[in-house]
Amino acid sequence: MPQDAGSLIQGAATARQAAYEVVRRVFEEGAYADRAFRAAAVDLDARDRAFAMQLAFGTVQRVRTLDHAIDTLGRRPVRKLDPPVRAALRTGAFQLAYMDGVPPHAAANESVELVRAAGLERAVAFTNAVMRRLAEGIHGLLDRLGETTPADAALKHSYPDWIADVWWREHGRDAALALMEAQNQPPETVVRVTARGRDLPGERDSELPNARRVERVPTEWIESGLVWPQSRGSQLAGLAVGVEQGERVLDLCAAPGGKATQLAETAAEVVAVEKHAGRARELAENVARLGAENVTVVNEDALELSSDLGTFDRVLVDAPCSGLGVLASRPDLRWRAEPLPELQLALLQAAADRVNEGGTLTYAVCTMHRAENEDVIDALGLTLDNLGTAWPSYSHPRRPEFLLTQPHVHGTSGFFVARMRL
Repeated sequence: MPQDAGSLIQGAATARQAAYEVVRRVFEEGAYADRAFRAAAVDLDARDRAFAMQLAFGTVQRVRTLDHAIDTLGRRPVRKLDPPVRAALRTGAFQLAYMDGVPPHAAANESVELVRAAGLERAVAFTNAVMRRLAEGIHGLLDRLGETTPADAALKHSYPDWIADVWWREHGRDAALALMEAQNQPPETVVRVTARGRDLPGERDSELPNARRVERVPTEWIESGLVWPQSRGSQLAGLAVGVEQGERVLDLCAAPGGKATQLAETAAEVVAVEKHAGRARELAENVARLGAENVTVVNEDALELSSDLGTFDRVLVDAPCSGLGVLASRPDLRWRAEPLPELQLALLQAAADRVNEGGTLTYAVCTMHRAENEDVIDALGLTLDNLGTAWPSYSHPRRPEFLLTQPHVHGTSGFFVARMRL
């Protein structure tokens, strides 16, 4: 995905330092890329921040392919390098391979300076030599990578083998490759407008009434409760709950609050449950910011809900999952993703006990993985509503009673949605 750095090059030294810190923290400390970036980029202006984000997130995302190039052309295993050298070479290699407009000498010089600033003068000559070899050979090396098998494609597009295997098996070769390519591209910027922000500009979606595709999201829009950043796939999942005026609704695993506040626009009462105390506080803050006065935040484990919460007309389980549908927006997730079908089934079973007779239970996960999608619903064994008739353009390609937004088809995050009736 070569991207034009253009005018961002000027003043990018500080931006490179920020990206370098993010890459080090993600791979040496296990930090989340988005949180590490917020800390590293706090003093950057808008132009340098954009450069740093592209470089940091792109490097984290493409690290498997970059490491292959460094191993091959650098003639020393990446795993044996000092962490500062490893991070500097990774960010330098990304600029050479995927950022059109960055001069090779600038990428090389800054990589060397990052190593020198880390106090590793003994590694400066090595870094410089490897960057020269990368500048001369990285494009040819990457062009020779194949995609005939899942393992080949995983290396070429920088995914763990297991994800490539799953997509190859479940979607076929062509769709798997398209899915890999789509989730290596920057995601579209979409917000859900609240009642306060209905007149804001943006490209509308005929099937999602409150979705707006925008170039950027001004901070004041969020602070004023005019919008909530929420992909079209996520908004579809909220709509599929099918809430009607005056109903009582339970949203399990509700943080950070996008769907809970979406449900509140119609429901008489929404109870939003979040297990982790810090995330529950964040949820409550977001609910207040968006003016959703009919949402009550409960800090409890969804598997051990208090009996005094009662029962509900609609229950949404937006369950923890491997996140294979949101890899474009979460660059480090592919390296830490884990399927969670046992937890998902347990959450659904607990939620089913809270649904009134004749009510519905909706299951939504942001993943593209049969074991966490249709297999979980089949194991639950409840009566299904046919969601594909209401949203045919998003119907699951194999099971049209379900919804499946596909990044390579619909241009949004990947969400699986099922609704069951009790």
